[in-house]
Amino acid sequence: MKKTENISEHISFKEATYSQTASKLKIKNVPTESHIKTMQVTAEKVFQPLREWAEHPIRINSFYRSADLCEAIKSSRTSQHTKGQAIDLSTMGEKTNADLFNYIKDNLDFDQLIWEFGSDDEPKWIHVSYVSKKANRNRILRAKYKGSSVYYHVIK
Repeated sequence: MKKTENISEHISFKEATYSQTASKLKIKNVPTESHIKTMQVTAEKVFQPLREWAEHPIRINSFYRSADLCEAIKSSRTSQHTKGQAIDLSTMGEKTNADLFNYIKDNLDFDQLIWEFGSDDEPKWIHVSYVSKKANRNRILRAKYKGSSVYYHVIK
């Protein structure tokens, strides 16, 4: 895949792989062809249906992350982002992050859906992952801070 091609109708290669941290620290954040195929499935099964429902742009905060990038941002080197299976996203329109979260929860197949920080009414952003119809756990979590540590409360 060329860097000028899209992962899906509404996700460019650049937006799916961009990281301010990677640029700043000169970390290579380039997915393999296998990662790209996985990213295309994740976009097709989760992002595109959500984008069509929302009828407005949705910001990709993070999609693909190399293991080195995950380590630099203090995430797991085995994060689903390193496989192209996870997207962190935020609203860019009239639908709120809570609206997006609830639409995914009620209408789409997913592996993990995480209400990332924020308040009881609105997540700061949403993490959603997709593995396969057979392997998806439909697991719903909420990320919160406990002091300086992050913990995940299982909702479902």
